[in-house]
Amino acid sequence: MSIWIDLARVATGLNLLLLAALASVWARNYRRVRSKHTLGMLVFAALLFAENGFALYFYQVDPLLSVWFSTQVPDPAWQAMLSFHVLETLAIGFLAWVTMD
Repeated sequence: MSIWIDLARVATGLNLLLLAALASVWARNYRRVRSKHTLGMLVFAALLFAENGFALYFYQVDPLLSVWFSTQVPDPAWQAMLSFHVLETLAIGFLAWVTMD
């Protein structure tokens, strides 16, 4: 198994953890304030959480695609996918830092 798939799984898992934390903060704030902005952030977190959940499922659990991803996807494709996951992790991390501050 390639190191690229392992790094993509780690980045995707970290995205899920950060998004869960953000969604809990935004849900609590929405219950208190009822702001459309907070609701928008909560919906954003939910949709991005679903996207990362699907990615992690396909990378790790799906019986057909997990084998294909780990054996037949060439390294340049993994490097490209990993760069998107890492950029997403950095963006969500920054958003978490701003939100928790």
